[in-house]
Amino acid sequence: MNTRKKAVVLLSGGLDSTTALYWAMARGWSPVALAVAYGQRHARELAAARAVARRAGAPLHEVDFRLPWLGGSSLTNKALKLPDIPLSRIGRGGIPSTYVPGRNTIFLALAASLADAIGAGAIVIGANALDYSGYPDCRPPFLSAFARVARLGTRIGARGGGPLVLAPLLRLDKRGIVRLALRVGAPLELTWSCYAGGARPCGACDSCRLRAKGFREAGTRDPAS
Repeated sequence: MNTRKKAVVLLSGGLDSTTALYWAMARGWSPVALAVAYGQRHARELAAARAVARRAGAPLHEVDFRLPWLGGSSLTNKALKLPDIPLSRIGRGGIPSTYVPGRNTIFLALAASLADAIGAGAIVIGANALDYSGYPDCRPPFLSAFARVARLGTRIGARGGGPLVLAPLLRLDKRGIVRLALRVGAPLELTWSCYAGGARPCGACDSCRLRAKGFREAGTRDPAS
């Protein structure tokens, strides 16, 4: 692969997106990171995204937007309680309150715009379908459909240059993601996954519990805990 080929990497600063960034670098892509502030209660993740991008030497674009209809999610509305359920029930009770309507559609559209503007051949997203919390916009059919949209609706696509939509973690569980992160040298100590957004991870939200499960099953300590 041409090591000078650019890829736009959606970077939240969490375990998954950081692993996806370093996976892209290991595959020879030259990453341009994109972080999005959408009113999330865990805006602490944006500081992690900046730290990860600096460590990777990747240019970082930050986009800030607010949509008034997103307040029905417990990720954007602090008055709503975050889910606090056992690991065995995560992903089994329907779409959780942490779902943000259209979030990945919006993120991928922004990434496609950036890719089109800079001539990037790929968009990299850290979506994970096997160990996720029930979000419909993390499923393989959605990502395949968006890849077609990106090819049909961009200048780079009209010229036959992509962009590809790459989701390297899609069929990995959290244990597999941790192991991949270690193989590609991702700086996991810089990452942030907690939905609560406090000074320290809450340990009770879906994201904290799935992260802890991944490190535990991978047989290694979480350097960010």
